[in-house]
Amino acid sequence: IASEIKETLKPIIRIATPDDIERARELREKAKERAREARQDVDELGLDMRIVGGDIDLQEKQLTLYFTAPERVDFRELVRKLSSRFGMRVQLLQVGERDRAKIVDGIGRCGERLCCASWLTSFPTVSIRMAKEQELPLNPSKISGACGRLLCCLTYEYEMYRELRGQLPKVGTMVSTPVGDAKVTQLNVLKQTVVLTLVETGATLEVPVVDMQLQFGVTVRPLELVETFERPMQRAEAQAAGMPAPAEVAPAETEPQKRRRRRRKAKRQESAAAVVQAGATTGASTSQPSGDAERRRRRRGRRGGRRRGRGRGGSGAQE
Repeated sequence: IASEIKETLKPIIRIATPDDIERARELREKAKERAREARQDVDELGLDMRIVGGDIDLQEKQLTLYFTAPERVDFRELVRKLSSRFGMRVQLLQVGERDRAKIVDGIGRCGERLCCASWLTSFPTVSIRMAKEQELPLNPSKISGACGRLLCCLTYEYEMYRELRGQLPKVGTMVSTPVGDAKVTQLNVLKQTVVLTLVETGATLEVPVVDMQLQFGVTVRPLELVETFERPMQRAEAQAAGMPAPAEVAPAETEPQKRRRRRRKAKRQESAAAVVQAGATTGASTSQPSGDAERRRRRRGRRGGRRRGRGRGGSGAQE
């Protein structure tokens, strides 16, 4: 695409002739031979670098060699040696691993020539998120190319996967189906299906993506939509007709909720056991009063009531 070209293009002088094409082929072969000789000089000088390829301009005045190195390398002596041997200007450019694969060329795991060496003009930005979106194994040996970096082809279908996933509910969403409420447990973008797990029975069923269209479709709908609009209408209609309201299915408990419920139950059992043990040790103090003690308590209450009555009557007579 013309809009993606950032560097300045050189002017076109004329259309290449068969002689120009043949000369370009000869220069490529000559550059390969110069690169092999440069590798021998690198080994003799003991430099920590690797020559991966080279180019010679059409005037045969400059040789450009491409190399990779883990660190900075002082190659000034190598440049002087190669310039005196070849009789032309020598330029060394350090490249990355992806550029090295493009220069060396090869066959990818798909059986075709490497994209970077055949038609790619620039390297796309690839991230591990693209592999996750396409549900690919996150094993570096399976999603890395010949250069040791993430495969460039991970970007080819990424936008399509994002578009398809945008039409589907997320994993863990509660939905309503004709056979009961269910939970989305798995998405299969390639097969265009959604796997649902029923809350009541735990059974799984696979629903085509076409049934999830238009707000998850007419058959499968979000549970929030059903609870907010459809269930109240159903209860009102049942009440008007004098029929029992439709049963509501409680959502399934999550693992943290189950653990909290078990802890609360264990605490209640421990508290009950402590109360029983305390009652057993203090049985005498917590026992019911005897019959004589109960009669004495009632007698004291009656005497006190009569005294209070006489006091009230006496005060009234004096007034």
